[in-house]
Amino acid sequence: MRRDMLTIGAFARACRLSPKALRLYDELELLRPARVDPHTGYRYYALGQLEQARLVAWLRRLGMPLARIREVCALEPGAAAREIRAYWARVEAETAVRRDLAAFLVDHLTEETRKDTTMLELRYFAHSDRGRVRPANQDTAYAGARLLAVADGFGPAGAPASSAAVEALRFLDTQEVSAGSVLNLLEDAVQGATEAVRDATDDPDANGTTLTALLWTGSRLALVHIGDSRVYLLRDGELFRITHDHTVVQSLIDEGRLTEQEATAHPQRTLLLKALGTGTPDLRLHDAAPGDRYLLCSDGLPTVLPDARIRELLTTGAPDVAVRALVDAANEAGGPDNVSCVVADVVREAS
Repeated sequence: MRRDMLTIGAFARACRLSPKALRLYDELELLRPARVDPHTGYRYYALGQLEQARLVAWLRRLGMPLARIREVCALEPGAAAREIRAYWARVEAETAVRRDLAAFLVDHLTEETRKDTTMLELRYFAHSDRGRVRPANQDTAYAGARLLAVADGFGPAGAPASSAAVEALRFLDTQEVSAGSVLNLLEDAVQGATEAVRDATDDPDANGTTLTALLWTGSRLALVHIGDSRVYLLRDGELFRITHDHTVVQSLIDEGRLTEQEATAHPQRTLLLKALGTGTPDLRLHDAAPGDRYLLCSDGLPTVLPDARIRELLTTGAPDVAVRALVDAANEAGGPDNVSCVVADVVREAS
C-alpha cells in the first residue's frame, strides 16, 4: 500500500467519521475512496481527502442533509461559505419559530401556575373535490363538532375504502370523551375502520386508504395519522405541519438523500410506506388554544401548493371561505389529483 494511502479504519480515525458513515458517503458518491481493492473490496483513502472528509463531518454536525452537503462540497470555497451562511440563517429562523411554540406549550402545560378554564369549541367546514384530471373522487372529508377527518383512497375501490374508513369513525362525533381516555378510544376506532375498509373492498391487497383525523375533547385534540394526508396548525400567524408523511420520498428526505426541492419531482413521490391496515398509525394529543386554526388535507393540496401559499390562503376569512380558496387554488394550479380540505377554528364558547 502506498504511504499516502490510509485504510478505511485509519482514515475514519483521522477525520472523525465512522467507517459506517464513510461507506454510506461512498454509496451516495459524496466521498469516494481513492482506491478499492478489486479482490477484497476494501476501501483506501488518500491523505489529500482528509480536508473534504472533515468538511463533511463538520457539516453533518450542523445538521445539514447529505444531499445539500454534496452540493456544498462541489462549490468553490467562497460559494460554499455563502451556501453554509444561508443554510444556517434558515436553521436559526426555524429554530426561533419552534422555540416560540415550545415556550407556549410549556406555559400552557404548567397547570400549577396557569389554569385556563375557558370553554372552547370548534367552528369547521369540509369540502372534497375531484380536481381537473382524475376521472373520479376517491377522497372523503368530514367535519363535525368533535370529529375532523380526511381519507385518500387508492386502487380500483379507493372511493369505497376512504368512505368506509371515515364512516367507521363518525360515531365519535356524538360521543363525549375525556382527554385521559381519548387515545385509547381513537385507537379502538381505527381498528374498526380497518375492518370496515376490508369489508368494503373485494381485494384489500389492491385497494386501501390513508386516514388522518382529529378528535376534539373540549380542550385537546387527539390525532390519528397514517399515510400522506396532512394536518397543519396556524397559530399566531405561523404555519406548522404537525404530521409526518409516511412515504418513500419523506424517508429519503429524513435520511438526507433528497432535498425538499428534489422531492417535488421525484418519480416515487406518491409511493406510500404505510396506509390504513398496513402499518401502525401515529397517535398523540395536541393542546389547543383560542385562535388556533387547523387544516386537514389530502396530498392533492401540498402536491401543487407550497406551504407559504397554503399559509396565505388559510388566513382568508371563515373556515368555509378558506376551504374554498384552498381547493380553488389547487385546481388553478392544474388540479392533477383529488383535493380535500377541512378547516376548523378553536373558539371560545358563546355564553
